[in-house]
Amino acid sequence: MISEKDLEELQNTPIDERVKRVEKLLEEKEAPRGFELGLLLALKMAQEIRNKKPLGSESGNLVASWNGKYPDSVIEEAIASAKEFMTHPGKLAEKIKAGMMKQNKADEENKDDTQAKNDEASDAE
Repeated sequence: MISEKDLEELQNTPIDERVKRVEKLLEEKEAPRGFELGLLLALKMAQEIRNKKPLGSESGNLVASWNGKYPDSVIEEAIASAKEFMTHPGKLAEKIKAGMMKQNKADEENKDDTQAKNDEASDAE
């Protein structure tokens, strides 16, 4: 998963480097989430706009390359996420942060549960 730290670093990086970094992160993933692919798609679209290229001239090829590689539902989620990135980036940033906070809380609870079980097992011995 792309972490909050990754997102913060991306904000301070030129767009061409952002694209390369996200591509590298995704190459390492066997089954990226639609949200993660959407981040790459949004960056590619922003790159097209910044370089005054027709929108879709490169990003369209990217989406086409996903056909057969990822399920349709993941591609649809990626497109929806990219649209959200482009139109409401602040709202999406809050959603990402909330999701990460939720995941961190779940990780802490699992860690506490595991520790409690280990303590019980030690007490039983």
